Amino acid sequence: MRFLRQIKNTCHKQILSVYFKEKHKPAQKRRLITFVTDGFENYRNAFNKLFYRTCKLVFGVPIACRKYGLLHNNNTIERYNGDIKDRTKTMRDFGSHEGAESFLNMKRTIHNFVNPHMGLNGRTPAEAAGIDLKLERRKLLNVIRLQAKKIHHSLR
Repeated sequence: MRFLRQIKNTCHKQILSVYFKEKHKPAQKRRLITFVTDGFENYRNAFNKLFYRTCKLVFGVPIACRKYGLLHNNNTIERYNGDIKDRTKTMRDFGSHEGAESFLNMKRTIHNFVNPHMGLNGRTPAEAAGIDLKLERRKLLNVIRLQAKKIHHSLR
């Protein structure tokens, strides 16, 4: 639920703009932002609480779904989870829960907003999803600046 809430906090304006463009269409023809998950029931519950009507959920997707002719595939997220697992094994200890949370947040940010992906034709997942933070060439530095600005404003 926490991860989906972070997505909502970060991307809610863009999600709503897509929803408002599409809401006048029949439900079957709407091209909403789509979340793809495996069969873990908590994902559906959290999704429904946070994104009911404004996004689409493809739920219960098997890992090898392309083999069965399905459009969506969750192999990429499974690979990402494996990368995190491999990284945490070599680090052995984060020192604290806060250290682990900071590391994983930065890794997720770099994965989604900084590193281009071959499977997305050299775009980041955020760019492929239509999320434009206007990061320009120095993406990591500009992501850090955006977050620092957000923290600075929240402390006022």
